Amino acid sequence: MAHLLMVESWVGSMSRLLPRAVREAGHEFTFLTRDLHHYLRSAPEGTAHPLLAARHVLTTETNDTDALLVFVEKAHASLRFDGVITSCDYYLPTAARIAGMLGLPGPTPEAVGDACRKDATRRVLTGAGVPGPRFAVCADWAEAAAEARNIGYPLVLKPVDLCAGMFVRRVDDEAALAHAYRALAAFPVNARGQRRAPVVLIEELLDGPEVSVETVSFGGAVHVIGVTDKSVGGAPAFIETGHMFPAALDAADTEAAEETARRALEALGLDEVVAHTEIKLTAAGPRLVEVNPRPAGNRITELVRHVTGIDLAAACVDVALGREPDLRRRATGLTSAAIGFLVPDQDGVLETVDGADAVRAAEGLLELQLADPGKAVRAAGSNNDYLGHVMAGDSRGPGARASVDVLLAQLSPRVATR
Repeated sequence: MAHLLMVESWVGSMSRLLPRAVREAGHEFTFLTRDLHHYLRSAPEGTAHPLLAARHVLTTETNDTDALLVFVEKAHASLRFDGVITSCDYYLPTAARIAGMLGLPGPTPEAVGDACRKDATRRVLTGAGVPGPRFAVCADWAEAAAEARNIGYPLVLKPVDLCAGMFVRRVDDEAALAHAYRALAAFPVNARGQRRAPVVLIEELLDGPEVSVETVSFGGAVHVIGVTDKSVGGAPAFIETGHMFPAALDAADTEAAEETARRALEALGLDEVVAHTEIKLTAAGPRLVEVNPRPAGNRITELVRHVTGIDLAAACVDVALGREPDLRRRATGLTSAAIGFLVPDQDGVLETVDGADAVRAAEGLLELQLADPGKAVRAAGSNNDYLGHVMAGDSRGPGARASVDVLLAQLSPRVATR
């Protein structure tokens, strides 16, 4: 039995999948947080809270890394940790620094830091010749406006250190750029109380379908698990509206996406990590969007498990302990699995979701999750604003996405406007 230190977490699906993977492997974990109430407020309905599985819950300021390292070193002397994990993007560099300090397995802090900062990722990968969009890192509005004119509209404005698509916007002219820039500038601190970097990323808008490559790196080798497709809506935002695994691509596009992900991971120096690498398949070839040094969100890991039998949450636990992960494929009876999200387009309060009973009884349904009545609703601006999801599988081919589209069309949220 091993003992892992879990440094913060998301409050969505990975907050349950990662503790489950630790428990099912026969290990235990201590949870470390700056704000326990952040998790208690988001307790999942109808199930035991995932933190009840923790051996210990420790509270300290996780945003002060230097003080945190001192705290963890003292805790390690008493509790003896065998590995460090987190599912929260904002604490991936922290977890890597802790593991490095304690001499435990994991990717280097430098590699994780470069992957978690979108501007650093661009610089590293450009230097390594990994294809991506034309870009500029801008410290103020005047520089952003000038670089936008240089790159040319339409383009994309991004924060360098947020996630879930927050404040990522397509801009078609300088007025739209100014609006997006002001909106981001008005959000100086992220959801975990960390001050954002005062720079923005301006990028060429890439045309073509977007996919992600799910990988596990261990022992210096990158193991590709597969390619997931992505549908996007909510313009000018980029909101993920659904995914299917495996992506319905021809062999050439699949190979090109996989090779681009491998090159990116190797250029960043990421090893002993489960990664989720996003790529655009443009007419000029694959272009790297971003590298996430953690398992995919939005239930993609469950799509992979339903089709291949590979548990990427369990692989995350294994590599954090320096153990070779079990990546053997198993027959599951499914050839594709897909998820579609219920994306709100108005503000108000959720009264109910019509059609849920019919969807719940549908053949091929794997999951149906819906927000509770009374939830405050806002028109979606990022992947944090869903009202629920539908997941379905197909045993005869790449038909899971079509099945999900049919089921999603039967759901109609009733929102009382304020």
